[in-house]
Amino acid sequence: MRIVTVVAIGASLFALGLPVHPAAASTAAAAPTFQLPFPCGQTWAGSSGSSAHASKYEIDFNQGSGDADLGAPVVAAAAGKVITSANQGSLNGFGNLVKIQHSGGLVTFYAHLNSRSVSVGATVKQGQQIGTVGKTTSKHKGMVAHLHYEVRTTGGSYPGNIRAASFNGAGFKYPSQTLKSQNCGGGAAPAKPAKPAEPSPGGYTPEKVCGSGYKKVDSAAVGSAATAYLLYNASSGSNCVVTMKKTSVGTKTAVTAYLEVKGKARATDSGSYAYYAGPVRAPAKQTCVKWGGSAGSARYDAPAFEHCG
Repeated sequence: MRIVTVVAIGASLFALGLPVHPAAASTAAAAPTFQLPFPCGQTWAGSSGSSAHASKYEIDFNQGSGDADLGAPVVAAAAGKVITSANQGSLNGFGNLVKIQHSGGLVTFYAHLNSRSVSVGATVKQGQQIGTVGKTTSKHKGMVAHLHYEVRTTGGSYPGNIRAASFNGAGFKYPSQTLKSQNCGGGAAPAKPAKPAEPSPGGYTPEKVCGSGYKKVDSAAVGSAATAYLLYNASSGSNCVVTMKKTSVGTKTAVTAYLEVKGKARATDSGSYAYYAGPVRAPAKQTCVKWGGSAGSARYDAPAFEHCG
């Protein structure tokens, strides 16, 4: 609450042409200059008129009509740290959600994503891709593909902590406005270094195990014993799942990995392995999947069908 007060006072003094105390000025400048959450040069129409919104400051973005925007890249509106990257399941209506914490006590929400390309704890730059436009939700039937975008403060209670959005230094003109993205990669990452990459057991990596063209789209801890990875090959439209051990590496223990494409039978690799289970591959272009694995008594199961690219 003290920070909000200082920002307001500093901004008011500046507007009146009065001197601003250095502490107030530095706090007021702490919030980033947000950009449109889409790649540089793209034009998107935003609207706050949905009856599903709890605040007049929530924005739904579309570029085309119907599901024309499905799979379009979504990028970080400003540099920050990923604090949520998950399918919310029955928790709320957000479906696949990414939340990024920024300086100035602000958090941006990117909801209903078709896919997520960042993990919790990752440090992202402004303009870095974090997912794709989708229509994942657990509450709203018949939803068309769009990006639901919010800015919230870390303090306060919902929905009063939802704040008016601004892009390229100008406030969004509620209830609707069409904007051209100036998110052209000029933002710098926060000073805090990114979390170091997890060491690969025995020199193996998920990409090496799955093969050429596969890239990570999600990962999840399997207790403390292993990590399950979901990868995707954009050329072939195939997913791949690998469960890589973190303990008892080099010693054969029970490990599994599975991939279930919606509408098809689940494929599983299970056995006594020294380094990993998998790869389990399956074509899944524009089709949702469930995935996961186990190591000993620990296991991870995706909460719902997701990553529908």
